[in-house]
Amino acid sequence: MLYAHTTRRRRLAAAVLTVSTVTAVAGTLVTVPAVAAPAALAPAAVTAGAENSIALPADAEIVSAGATGYMTARPDGAGGKTLAWTNLADGTTTPLTGSIGYDSGTDTAVTGDGRTFMLRDMTVAGEFYTSIDIKAALGESAEFVGAAGTMLFATKPDGNGKLHLYRVSKPYDTVVKQEISYGSQNTGYKIVGAGGGEILILGSSHDGMSTNYFSTTYKLSGGGQFGLYDYTKPAGPWTDKATGAVSGPYLARTERADGTTEAVVYHRTDYTTKRFPLGTDENITVAGILGDWLLYGLPGGMASTTPNPLHALTARSLTGTAKIKLLDHITSSAVAPDGSVLVRGGSATQGEGLYRITEFGGEPQVTQVASTGRPTSVQVTVDNVPTVVDLDRNGTTVPLQWVLSRTNVVLDLTLTHLRTGKTFTQHLTQPSSPVRITWNGLLDGISAPNGDYTWTVNAKPLNGIGYPGYSSGSLKVVRKANPHDFNDNGSTDVLARDASGALWRDDLFDGPTGGQFVTARRTKVGTGWNTYKQIEAVGNIAGSAYGDLVALDTAGVLWHYQGRNDGTFPTRTKVGPGWGGYTKLTGGSDLNGDGRPDLLATDGTGALWFYKGTGSTTTPFAARVKVGPGWGAYNQITAVGNIAGTSAGDLVARDTAGVLWLYQGNGTGGFGTRVRVGSGWGGFSQLVGAGDLDNDGRPDLIAYGASGTYVYRSTGSANSPFTRMTTNLYAGEGTKFTSVS
Repeated sequence: MLYAHTTRRRRLAAAVLTVSTVTAVAGTLVTVPAVAAPAALAPAAVTAGAENSIALPADAEIVSAGATGYMTARPDGAGGKTLAWTNLADGTTTPLTGSIGYDSGTDTAVTGDGRTFMLRDMTVAGEFYTSIDIKAALGESAEFVGAAGTMLFATKPDGNGKLHLYRVSKPYDTVVKQEISYGSQNTGYKIVGAGGGEILILGSSHDGMSTNYFSTTYKLSGGGQFGLYDYTKPAGPWTDKATGAVSGPYLARTERADGTTEAVVYHRTDYTTKRFPLGTDENITVAGILGDWLLYGLPGGMASTTPNPLHALTARSLTGTAKIKLLDHITSSAVAPDGSVLVRGGSATQGEGLYRITEFGGEPQVTQVASTGRPTSVQVTVDNVPTVVDLDRNGTTVPLQWVLSRTNVVLDLTLTHLRTGKTFTQHLTQPSSPVRITWNGLLDGISAPNGDYTWTVNAKPLNGIGYPGYSSGSLKVVRKANPHDFNDNGSTDVLARDASGALWRDDLFDGPTGGQFVTARRTKVGTGWNTYKQIEAVGNIAGSAYGDLVALDTAGVLWHYQGRNDGTFPTRTKVGPGWGGYTKLTGGSDLNGDGRPDLLATDGTGALWFYKGTGSTTTPFAARVKVGPGWGAYNQITAVGNIAGTSAGDLVARDTAGVLWLYQGNGTGGFGTRVRVGSGWGGFSQLVGAGDLDNDGRPDLIAYGASGTYVYRSTGSANSPFTRMTTNLYAGEGTKFTSVS
C-alpha cells in the first residue's frame, strides 16, 4: 500500500495490485505523435499574485488544496512529517496533528496514520469534524486508497482474495460504509484524479485466464453514481506510479508502453481516445486538466544532477500541438475544488514557491501564491575574495570562496591578469557550498605577475533548471620590488648569454622546493648580445618599477636597457663612451642609502669607482667618485645588496686565490674593512647578486661555474654571511654561458 502524502491526490494511495477482467465500452483510439521537447518551449508569463506575500517554508510540499487554503507537509527531522494548513486570505498557519496528510481536494483537512483518520473543517480554523478508524469500520484487512472531501476510500478482500472498494464517511457521528465496486473478479484499485465533483479510479481484474484494466469515475454527490469507461483500447496495464486527472470533458491517466510514459486522454463527449508520449521516465505525472490543456511534469529534479527538460511543468494542448512551459520545475501538486492546480515548484523569474495554474482566455495562466524567498535559478549569494593579495611570503596561497544557492552545478572560475591576459581556471562539478578554491599564486606555470586581475564565477545548473549563477570582481597582486625581477612576478630572473650571442632568461620560483631552488621557465630574450663584453643587471636605475641592464660593448660604449614588466627590454639607450678602460662592472645595490641602485667599476690600475644612480633614463649615473685603489687583486666583484645588516648595500670580491671577501657598505658609497668569507670560490666563473630569492628580506647570491651552480642564501651575519643550497638552474650547463647576470 502506498501513502504518498507529500504529492497530489492521484499519488496518495494505491492498493496492492493484482489483475482481473471487466467488461468495458470501447472508444476510438488516436495516437498523437511526439513534438518538440519541453526544454525548447517558450515559457508562460509568471505573475506574482495578491497572495504571494505568504511565506512558504523552503522544505514544504503541497498535499491538498481547498477553496480557502492548502495543506503542506515538512520533514520533522526524525523521519516523519509536520503538517499544517495555510489560510489563503491572511496567510495564517494552523498546525495539524497526524503523521500523514491526505489530499481531500476540499477545505477538509484529512490527516492520520494510515489506520485512523482525522477530518477537520478548515473554513472554521480547523474545527474538529470527526475521526474514522478504517480498519474498525471494514476489518483489519482493509487498506486505504484515498480521500475526497469528507469521504475515505478503502479496499477489502473477500474470502477468495478478490478486492471490493468501499466509501466510508461519518456523518452525525455514525460511520457509514458502502461498497461501490461491481463484479467479483477485481484485484486492484487506485484513485488517480479528481475534479468537478467526481474522482477517477483505476482498477484491475482477472478471470483466471486473462488480465484486464479499467477506469471509472465516481460522483461524490448525487447518490454516488458509478460508471465504467474504457478509454484505453487496447487496454494497458497501470502501476502504482500511474497518475491521472478528471474534468468535465476529459479523463486522463498515464500508462507505460514500450519504455515510454504516455498520457491516455479520453474525450467524454465524442468517445475518442488520444495518446500523448510524455517521455521515458516512469515518474512523469499528470498534474491536472484545465480546459483543453493537459498539465504534466517530472516531480523532483531541483537537487538532481541529470539534465531533464521534463522537470518543467508543461501544458500540452489536447486539441492541437501547442506546448507551453509553465514552471521550470515541479515537486508536488494538488487540484483545488474549482479545478485550478496548486503546484510547489519554481520559476526562473519568480523563484521557489507555490503557484496556482488556472485557465484564462483559453490559455494556462501561472500566478505565484506563496514564496520561499529562495531562487530557482542558481545564485552566487556571497563572494569572499580578497581585494589585495601579497604574494611575497613563501608558499603563499590565496583562498577564494563563494556561497551558492545550490550546489548541483558545474562551476567555472576564471582569474585573468589584465595586462597579459593570462588566466588561472578551475572547473568543479557539484562543489560543496561554500565553494572553496585555493589559488597557488601561479599563472601559466610561473609565479603570477603583479598587477590587476579580474575574476568571474559561472555556476551552471547540472539539471538545467533555472539560469546560471554569475559573479565577478577584481583583486590586485602586490610584492616588494625585486631588482632581479624582469617580468614583474616578484621572483628572481637570471640572464645568461650563450656562445652564439643569444640571451636567455630563467625565471625561478620563490623559495626552495624540495630542498632546492627550482626554475620555472626559460625564455629567449633575443640574439646579437655577443657584441658586449659584459652584461650586468643593475636594478631599477632609471625610474621604472623594474630591473634594468647595462651592457659594455667592445668599443667602450656603455648602453642602458630599461626593464619593463614583460621580461623583454626596449631599444637600448646610449649612456656614453669611455667605459672601455674598466675591467669589471657591478650594480644593483644601493650603496649610499638614497633608495636607488648604483654602479661600481674597476679600471686597469685596480682603482674602484662609484657611480651614483640618478633615476634618469637619459643620464642614469652621476659623475664618478673614486672609492680607492687596490682592487686589481680581485677577479670578481659583485654588488649583493645589504646581506649583513648595515644600512647600505654590500660587496663581495674574490681574489685570484679563490678566497671570497665581504665589504660592508658604509652608506656613502664606500666600504668598511673587509671580512673573509672563505676559500674555494675559484671554481665559479660568475658570481651574481640575485636579489631576494627566498623572500626572507635579504638578498642572495648565485654562483655559476663548470663544477655546478649553487644558491648562497644570506644569513644577515657578517662573519658567516652565506649558507649554500642546490638548484637545478643551469644543471649540466656549467660551461655553456659566457656571461651570467
